[in-house]
Amino acid sequence: MIDGLRPVVDTDAEQLTALIGAVFAEYPGCVLDLDGLDRDLLAPAREARERGGPWWVVERHERIIATIGAGPLRADGHVELKRLYVHTDHRRQGLAARLVGRVERHAAEVGAQAVDLWSDTRFGDAHRLYRRLGYVDTGDRRELDDPSATTERRFRRPL
Repeated sequence: MIDGLRPVVDTDAEQLTALIGAVFAEYPGCVLDLDGLDRDLLAPAREARERGGPWWVVERHERIIATIGAGPLRADGHVELKRLYVHTDHRRQGLAARLVGRVERHAAEVGAQAVDLWSDTRFGDAHRLYRRLGYVDTGDRRELDDPSATTERRFRRPL
């Protein structure tokens, strides 16, 4: 159980944008793209419904301190982990690992064989977490045409 975990609602948009924007600001050149790649933050509950997967936030004292989501079960039997971000004041306390576990339980419930995720190559701390949780870098890379000039790596964990 994760204290304060609940499904995202569209009125969370402002706080989600602030949380993820603050995380991005920790990395030189990493910026929000609300007109493009990050437009899902403007109506997160609608986006989750349209993509067919859950999206959760962790709220403490009426403040969103973390978020995570999942895509639908794909034809290849995988579910994609999406949007894992934890406020800097709440890191290294096991929250991110518990949130990843929540997505893995969801994936197992819908019959997935594995969980995939894409992560910006700059997010080294996140990559260490994923490896510690049993995720393997597949070697796949993708370039995003966004203002941050993002390159992402794919990680995968069989269930």
